[in-house]
Amino acid sequence: MPKLYNESFPEPVKPTGPRKETIHFLLSFSKALSVTKYKNMTFETFKN
Repeated sequence: MPKLYNESFPEPVKPTGPRKETIHFLLSFSKALSVTKYKNMTFETFKN
């Protein structure tokens, strides 16, 4: 019966972090978001 798997292992994949564009988008989004609480209500507005 032939072997159904590959004995040679590929090079390990190095994890990369998020792209700079993704970080910039998230930071600018969080800066534009404003949360206002009034009594028991919460209002979310964007300052764009």
